[in-house]
Amino acid sequence: MPLTVHPLVFSRRRFVVPDQGPWELPTLSRSALQAEGFEVIERRQPSLLLDGCLLITGEIDRTTEFEKGLPNHEAWRDGRWEPDPLILDEQSLVVDVRGRGLVVVTGCGHAGAVNIARHALRLTGTEHLHALLGGFHLTGPAFEPIIEPTVAAFADMAPDLLVPAHCTGWRAQHRLAAALPEAFVPNAVGTSFTLAAA
Repeated sequence: MPLTVHPLVFSRRRFVVPDQGPWELPTLSRSALQAEGFEVIERRQPSLLLDGCLLITGEIDRTTEFEKGLPNHEAWRDGRWEPDPLILDEQSLVVDVRGRGLVVVTGCGHAGAVNIARHALRLTGTEHLHALLGGFHLTGPAFEPIIEPTVAAFADMAPDLLVPAHCTGWRAQHRLAAALPEAFVPNAVGTSFTLAAA
């Protein structure tokens, strides 16, 4: 079975936490994937799955001035640890729901929730963001300064459904709920969403 991944997904990574030192993350194993029967295909470009019904974004364009990535993140490259704030291998899932617009599902949102949504809209040529679900990565001192421009950008996009999850943080969730009360839905483990065509 084919499995399309970004070439950097197999990188060794770590966080360098001030006053605590480095904390290395688990590394994805190509051999483990192949042992499970996957044919690993590396590409940076978008991919279509399920007979063209599901889009994987590929490498996400970084176009906003305020979404700068993940500080203190490093990757092992050419025999040494190097800063890697952009985490270029992060991708998102996109579905165009007939008569509604795009539904975008993020991971942690290190690319920036606004970058991810705008990238999906550009890739598809679709004008309306129906729903954005997943991590927006707006928690903690490094990210709280970008809550306001993120809220303003989503207010301009006017999605029908906005479901910020795990790494979004409570301050950002409160601001998003206040600014987009009709679209905002709090998320919890086990929540399911049915998004049907118009």
